[in-house]
Amino acid sequence: MAGDAAEGAARAAGEVLRLLAESDQTLAVAESLTGGMVAAEITAVPGASRSFRGSVTAYATELKHQVLGVDAALLAAEGAVNGRVAEEMAAGVRRVLGASWGIAITGVAGPDPQDGQPVGTVYVAVAGPEVRKTARLWLNGSRAEIRKESARTVLELLSSQLRENARRQDTEQHGGI
Repeated sequence: MAGDAAEGAARAAGEVLRLLAESDQTLAVAESLTGGMVAAEITAVPGASRSFRGSVTAYATELKHQVLGVDAALLAAEGAVNGRVAEEMAAGVRRVLGASWGIAITGVAGPDPQDGQPVGTVYVAVAGPEVRKTARLWLNGSRAEIRKESARTVLELLSSQLRENARRQDTEQHGGI
C-alpha cells in the first residue's frame, strides 16, 4: 500500500502541476498530519515553482486558527479533526498565500485517537474559484501508510477538481456544445 500511495502521490503531483500551469493558476497547501509531505511531493516535480506558492504545516491546533483563520469556536467545540476544519484550512491557506487553489489535510495518523476520532480518520479539502470540496477518509495501516495515502488522496481530489473546472470553462467558452 505504501509504495502504491507514494507512486500515486508523485503522479498526482505532476498532473496537478500540469493542469495548474495550463490554466495559469497557483496552489497553496495546508497540512497537519502529513507534516509537509504534500509540499514535498509537489516540489519534487521539476518546474513546480511556476504554480506552487507555498505551504503551511499547522500541526498544532492553535496554529490552524492563528495562521490559517480556522474558526476558534469550531476548533474548541469539535477539535481539529473534522471536515469543516479541513475546508477552512484550505480556504485559509489559499487566502494567506494568495493562491488560486488551496488544499488541506487534517486527521489522525496514530498511534492514538485524537479529538474523539479513531486512528485513520482523515479529512481532505480543496478550495478554489467558486469551489469547496471536502472528503472524509477511513484509512487502515501504519502511521506512514495513513500519511502517504492522505497525501495521494488530496492531490487526486485537486486533480479531479481541476479537470472538472477545465471542462466547465471549455463548455462555457463554446456555448455549451
